[in-house]
Amino acid sequence: MRPILMKGHERPLTFLKYNREGDLLFSCAKDHNPTVWFADNGERLGTYKGHNGTVWCCDVSRDSTRLITGSADATVKLWNVKSDSALFTFKFDAPARSVDFSVGDKLAVITTDPFMELQSSIQVKRIARDSSEQTGESVLTIKGPEGRISRAVWGPLNKTIISAGEDAVIRIWDSETGKLLKESDKETGHQNPVTSLSKSADGSYFLTGSLDKSARLWDIRTLTLIKTYVTERPVNAGAISPLLDHVVIGGGQDALHVTMTGHRAGKFEAKFFHKILQEEIGGVKGHFGPINALAFNPDGRSFTSGGEDGYIRLHHFDSDYFNIKM
Repeated sequence: MRPILMKGHERPLTFLKYNREGDLLFSCAKDHNPTVWFADNGERLGTYKGHNGTVWCCDVSRDSTRLITGSADATVKLWNVKSDSALFTFKFDAPARSVDFSVGDKLAVITTDPFMELQSSIQVKRIARDSSEQTGESVLTIKGPEGRISRAVWGPLNKTIISAGEDAVIRIWDSETGKLLKESDKETGHQNPVTSLSKSADGSYFLTGSLDKSARLWDIRTLTLIKTYVTERPVNAGAISPLLDHVVIGGGQDALHVTMTGHRAGKFEAKFFHKILQEEIGGVKGHFGPINALAFNPDGRSFTSGGEDGYIRLHHFDSDYFNIKM
């Protein structure tokens, strides 16, 4: 597989997101400018200028007309995908870490980091169909978990919110009352901070990556641990194939230690595991630093990785990949 190298960011990548059809790819990085690309050939379509800090996360609406981005400048912006104009800016008292549209795009869940005296929070905002009617009020605010919440996503039918972060506990909240419904078990769960959380295509289970050098697959309703994938490095990102029984995991050691090791020793490759058998089936090398973001195209025929080196690598699978026998 010859990757397509996409160089549009000057700083490390933080997040990658495909739209529902899989023809557009949105990327976030520490250089303040979320970017949109053609997903088949890696051509850059444009950037969204307006943030003054690292952009940590983004999501795109089901009809690909709206983009939502969360940034360390303590704002979340709603954009018109086509015109790169900001439709609305939600202002917070702390950096915004994670954003996720609900099914139907009428709500968005946003998490903010602990900052000065403030605790981390999970907030739900109503997204108006007409941007002129948009307000900044929160429908629900959940305060609580210790440390940073690295990711929060909607559960089935928007009835729950799943969050995970620095305290290594995965939680399910009621999205109407904010009540805590379930917590992951300390014994079977992650032992170190959870860095990433991504749902399966059908939304029935999700994958978490952690600094404890493992990724875990969970049932989204019961929070039952289904599978565990063990690697020899901290996991920063993971994604579940919508087509085959595969998951891809990426990471590497902290940026602090990167300069001391060669790129071979640094283990900067995307590793593929068999989802059911939990066995490693292959790896894709290429990045010169830890992998911070991974995403599968919704058709399952290509995937992208974003690294600390500022590059996005777009890999179209060759036919051998679809015939891997276990």
